[in-house]
Amino acid sequence: MVYKARPPARNVAAKPAPDLDSGWRPLDGPPRTAQSARAATYDYLGGAVKQAIVKRTPNPIDKHVGSRVRMRRLMLGMSQEKLGDALGLTFQQVQKYEKGTNRMGASRLQHISHILHVPVPFFFEGAPYLPGQPEGIGGAPSPAYVSEFLATTDGLALTKAFMRIKEPGLRRRIVHLVEQIAGDDLS
Repeated sequence: MVYKARPPARNVAAKPAPDLDSGWRPLDGPPRTAQSARAATYDYLGGAVKQAIVKRTPNPIDKHVGSRVRMRRLMLGMSQEKLGDALGLTFQQVQKYEKGTNRMGASRLQHISHILHVPVPFFFEGAPYLPGQPEGIGGAPSPAYVSEFLATTDGLALTKAFMRIKEPGLRRRIVHLVEQIAGDDLS
């Protein structure tokens, strides 16, 4: 096969991956890896088209584990940079773990559990149920909104402050006040 070298055209719409036997031919040589195969430039009917790379959405379990790492890190008052330094990573890599964009391997999760002083199962508490997963494994899941709230800076600060109030009657009055402000009639 003869390859025609030419720079890719600009502002050309992305097309799905072409089959090389259907009239498409690579402009920039044979793909050497799966990544370069997905992002190769092809010539079709005299115009160059660069194939778009499809972004994958984070797995719900990866997002949940990442949010639990973030929640525990915030509970300890630790920055992403400090956690990254302890792991030998950049704070950007810690951000990707916390968002679920990048997956954590078993050894990395074990290392994080030691740094954050929690057992590994802590990160999976309240994890979402996925189809095909056997039911009844693990404890009862906590409502997702509670975990999400505790993973925020405000949620953690409010919880810490509330836990420092020792008088039960005052705690109940604060809950009642917040319910009144929110318009909640659950009392």
